[in-house]
Amino acid sequence: MMVGVSMNDNEPESMDLRLRRARYRADHRGTKEADMVVGGFFEKHHAEFDEAAMAWFEIVLQEQDVDIMAWAFGTAPVPAHLDNDWMKLLTKLDYVTVIK
Repeated sequence: MMVGVSMNDNEPESMDLRLRRARYRADHRGTKEADMVVGGFFEKHHAEFDEAAMAWFEIVLQEQDVDIMAWAFGTAPVPAHLDNDWMKLLTKLDYVTVIK
């Protein structure tokens, strides 16, 4: 499926639908740590997403958790196609909160 395109009729999906889908995928990564990083980033920044940022985040969501976590923690280089100002915000990790 093309990012941001409805499966039914090739019409662009609404930003609201894309955000709802992204929220779910960001919060249900497979590990609690990835949920905190990816989901926390989404919760802090999604209100600022324009079309380009949304498309970038949808691509990030397709990546493996281990890779996203390595980029976020600075233990692996960020691929050139994902390295932008949004990735710099993701690597700040200032959005992660500890759940007790």
